[in-house]
Amino acid sequence: MKGYYLNPTLELKRQGGDFELFWKDLKTDQKHREKPSPYDLLALKLVLEDRDLREVAHKEAVSLSVLKGVLRLGVKKGYLLKEPTRVVRSGSPYKEAWFPGEDFRRSEIFTLQWHLTQRCDLACRHCYDRTDRRPLNLKEALRVLDRFYDFCEEMRVQGQISFSGGNPFLHPDFFELYREASERDFTLAILGNPVPEAWFERILAIEPPAYYQVSLEGLEAYNDFIRGPGHFRRTLSFLEMLKDSGVSASVMLTLHAGNVDQVLPLARSLSGRVETFTFNRLALTGEGRKLSPAERDTFFRLMVEFLEESANLPHLHLKDNLFNHLLYRKKDELCGGCTGFGCGAAFNFVALLPDGEVHACRKFSSYLGNIFENDLLEIYHSERSEKYRRGPEACYDCRLYAICRGCLAVIATSGLDPFRDRDPFCPGPVN
Repeated sequence: MKGYYLNPTLELKRQGGDFELFWKDLKTDQKHREKPSPYDLLALKLVLEDRDLREVAHKEAVSLSVLKGVLRLGVKKGYLLKEPTRVVRSGSPYKEAWFPGEDFRRSEIFTLQWHLTQRCDLACRHCYDRTDRRPLNLKEALRVLDRFYDFCEEMRVQGQISFSGGNPFLHPDFFELYREASERDFTLAILGNPVPEAWFERILAIEPPAYYQVSLEGLEAYNDFIRGPGHFRRTLSFLEMLKDSGVSASVMLTLHAGNVDQVLPLARSLSGRVETFTFNRLALTGEGRKLSPAERDTFFRLMVEFLEESANLPHLHLKDNLFNHLLYRKKDELCGGCTGFGCGAAFNFVALLPDGEVHACRKFSSYLGNIFENDLLEIYHSERSEKYRRGPEACYDCRLYAICRGCLAVIATSGLDPFRDRDPFCPGPVN
């Protein structure tokens, strides 16, 4: 079976009238003895018979999530072993690069940020794409789920789907797709807008998302200038709904000159309301070209203050990769930045647009292929994807290269070359 195999020390012995499992933890040498449950027996059967999980799920009328769950249980107990992830920073220049730890080199999760539709109930002043793209019908969308499942199986990773848009709830088949994704055992998240309680309850009945991310652009007056009248209060009410339901709430802000002074006041006001609050820098694309980015010096003053505040406000999340320049100079523990691995473009993350286009990052044009014309594995292993993973040549000699590389979207939309030029906000290489 792809990705799973028996612990070589595992033995099944008859003890009186019952069978028991005996095995040893390969890392600690601790010995285990346990009477197998029906779930244990199912996990062993699946691996020993090398069963295709989708065929078993179809034949036995059980969801893939149940079957994958029993395999994870076996791995957790230790009588099953899982092959290591294949999403790894390898080859030059990563082979020569410094990593603060092996956890920064390999990812156990791969995220498909799926922009289901361009339809949206907002008209934000910094929207990066209002082009008209045909959304996939249900049959096409189910093919996407199956292709992403195959990709994750081959790469030995847990797949995550972050449903986005536009507003993903406005896709005519959203709830059916959400259910189908849940049954395929994907981790689910939503990057969207506040929605009516009845809509939210429909997804809760299927599976609560791992988190739900909404956006605020500052305090009430400025936020509503950017996102429309009443948005701020609707969002705060929705955050209360998320909290009451037990779903992790996250707030994202798009940083630009107009709201740089409102980041920390907003952050403080969200204490106790959200699990995480963070910001992305403005990409000068789409409607965002009409706004101005924050001045470089002002941006770094905010970075220093945000980092200081994070010691007292645990919901502040360090998403910008350039935080690692500050942390390194302070000799503090480094952060994972944008996707947990510095820039994750085409590494542990890709964006899927409504018409099937795959991009390294949604914030700028970074076309990799089309999921209906190219296998996702082929797209991932292409030289085009590898160029995005390597990032700017100007970063190769920096000690923080492996966990930073700046923001490719900011580089590209500032008129620079994301494969050659350093992030214009970068304070300079660390040696």
